[in-house]
Amino acid sequence: MTTPMPALYIGHGAPPLLDDPIWSGQLAAWAQDLPRPKAILIVSAHWESAPVSLTASGAPLVYDFGGFAPKYYQMTYETPDATALAQRVVAMMPSGEPVHQHVSRGLDHGAWVPLKIMYPEADIPVLQMSLPTDDPHRLMRLGERLRPLREEGVLIIGSGFLTHGLPFLEEFRIEAAAPGWSVDFDLWAADALARGDVDTLSAYRSKAPGMPYAHPTVEHYTPLFVTLGAATAADDPGIQVIDGYWMGLSKRSIQVA
Repeated sequence: MTTPMPALYIGHGAPPLLDDPIWSGQLAAWAQDLPRPKAILIVSAHWESAPVSLTASGAPLVYDFGGFAPKYYQMTYETPDATALAQRVVAMMPSGEPVHQHVSRGLDHGAWVPLKIMYPEADIPVLQMSLPTDDPHRLMRLGERLRPLREEGVLIIGSGFLTHGLPFLEEFRIEAAAPGWSVDFDLWAADALARGDVDTLSAYRSKAPGMPYAHPTVEHYTPLFVTLGAATAADDPGIQVIDGYWMGLSKRSIQVA
């Protein structure tokens, strides 16, 4: 490749995202604008596990959600074998940080729902990596170790949701108005991202308005730091490709070079 693949941080929604023409259209158009990846490495909010763990190629999808229409539990996303990428990732990790290779865990909905929209042909190898910590600095170092994969045509994706205060939502409609805490956190993050202010983004617990409502648990925010760590320069402002709200939650998503 003449230029590295970018790295992304995306909101992944819930299974009904697949039926939302606006957001799914935005994700599909974004994928079409990207160089075609040779493989995809995705870190999802829905798999917190230490040490770093990797999915098994060919394993069934994980339907880690409840209360949705039966059709979502019957969906498949069968991608080519990603064993070579898994071996490459293992080789990139320090000797003191072992990697666990699962033999039966497949992609969870934080991975397969957006990828089913972005790459519907399912013809690109996909490997999911666990979130081993919620420490922004450690996650950025993890992203830095993974950065050379971009030179090899691998698309690195952190998959979460820029606000995720589900317990504090009052209505569950796609077009529901965003609560004040969601708007406040979203605009704060948008400003920090536009300035490349990684220190501020990392200090979200004390500096971000809307906390802890925007993130009563932080796993949907922290994949951002894997993406920023994988950037050529973490403090270079990326491109904020998608903004707006979905069920009142921020779907702001970014691309870094």
